[in-house]
Amino acid sequence: MQSIVWTGRLISRALLSGLPNYSTCADTNVSRKREPQFLSAVCGFPKEFANARIKKGQFGDDAWFTAKFKTADVLGVADGVGGWRNYGIDPGEFSAFLMQTCERLVTSGRFSPHEPASMLARSYYELLENKKSILGSSTACVVVFTHTLPAQHASPGHSASVLSDRPDSADTCNFPVEEGDVILVATDGVFDNVPDQLLLTELSRVQGERDPVKIQHVANSIAWMARSLAFDDKFMSPFAISAQANGIHTVGGKPDDITVLLATVAF
Repeated sequence: MQSIVWTGRLISRALLSGLPNYSTCADTNVSRKREPQFLSAVCGFPKEFANARIKKGQFGDDAWFTAKFKTADVLGVADGVGGWRNYGIDPGEFSAFLMQTCERLVTSGRFSPHEPASMLARSYYELLENKKSILGSSTACVVVFTHTLPAQHASPGHSASVLSDRPDSADTCNFPVEEGDVILVATDGVFDNVPDQLLLTELSRVQGERDPVKIQHVANSIAWMARSLAFDDKFMSPFAISAQANGIHTVGGKPDDITVLLATVAF
């Protein structure tokens, strides 16, 4: 899990078919008590358009969800490990099951807002007990925003097996949110291709934004930027810079599935 600090605020980083979708995870009408609003939008692309199947909550092997229960709003992304395809296994099944189960746990109220890691753990153990065997591995990040508690997020790692880090031992942190905060949760297809400064420039356009259409436009812009740079063979992408720093000579972007979940906090 990576994070960047921007003007003292934390922007959480994690980790269909280019079909944008926005959701207002809270009533867009400002209440008399001026309760905080958590507004989100999603956009993404599968790595391969030719063989892509449009599935709710998925962009290729990436999976995502947004959900709300009472005063808690939750965002989640999971990045299925594509290497499983070499063994005849669909990497998207693992990540999709994790996120779909997390969404169900949230909407049914069967989760603790201050323990996002336990939500991931419960989703994972349901996967192990599923009648249909689901093999694979995935990174994942879940962000929980409440009106009474600091925002929290949890994220486990992955390996060539299932989850190298048990989801109940995922890295977690919490931080208070303020009006104007912007939260970006995305998969490697974004962070391997779009430099931090370009991301910050885009995110600054929706600081404190209440209009879901404008938030959606910026989510679309980030996804399109990542897609374009991923296939630019002359661009010095963050992936290429990191590779060269480790003695691997490469230039260009890194084609991958792309998922962007963008949210703002407004009062």
